[in-house]
Amino acid sequence: MRHLDLFSGIGGFALAAQWAGINTVAFCEIEPYAQKILKKNFPDVPIYSDINKLKRSDVNGSIDIITGGFPCQPFSVAGRKKGTEDDRDLWPQMFRVIQEFKPTWVIGENVANFVNMAFQRTKTDLESEGYEVQPLIIPACAVNAPHRRDRVWIVAHSRCSLLQGVIKQRANGMEDKKQDANIDQRSSDVGYSKRQRLQGQREKSIRVKPKYDYIGNTCWWEFEPNVGRVAYGVPNRVDRLKGLGNAIVPQVAYQILKGIMML
Repeated sequence: MRHLDLFSGIGGFALAAQWAGINTVAFCEIEPYAQKILKKNFPDVPIYSDINKLKRSDVNGSIDIITGGFPCQPFSVAGRKKGTEDDRDLWPQMFRVIQEFKPTWVIGENVANFVNMAFQRTKTDLESEGYEVQPLIIPACAVNAPHRRDRVWIVAHSRCSLLQGVIKQRANGMEDKKQDANIDQRSSDVGYSKRQRLQGQREKSIRVKPKYDYIGNTCWWEFEPNVGRVAYGVPNRVDRLKGLGNAIVPQVAYQILKGIMML
């Protein structure tokens, strides 16, 4: 399968695609720091900078799957929640690209509050192009990460008879893993303190080991990744934190892409 990755960030979807055996043929990402990360990790994949200017003739060959974690700021509960009136709302541009490339599969990712504010528009847009659409709210702890990080994953397929089976299969599998993660899920809010978040977890385990062979036996989740909280004196630390904050959880995307490849 040939994969076009929009709003690529530091390459979370491309990494998941690589794990699943999917070939990423092009990125679209405007941030200079994220572009550096993509060039380092995927040196042979071209990067297009502006989603507003990307067109069908830019990419050779057919595209089977388009992914995109389109900007969440208009829909995040941490922002002003202007939704579709926010000039950072770039779903219309992603939809334009989908219309031009006509992929078999579309996967979008955004904050969970997107469902309340703008999912109906996205669903209507995709259905107008013949896609069957299914939203899934999947937290990071569904793949044994030690935090919630609820996100909506919008999966669309041009042949609707195939979609329901793969979605049900992968979602059920992740629900089982989420129950095993022993993560505090008392609320959809993640605003409780670091001390509260870690207190119960440390009584049971210092680390939570992922159960997926695609990661490898030596890879472990850490409760608090060592990315630091203070950027003073370290110029690239701000960019790194921003890149990580905007990134998808590739282990979740992998479960969806793996299901697609099993069809």
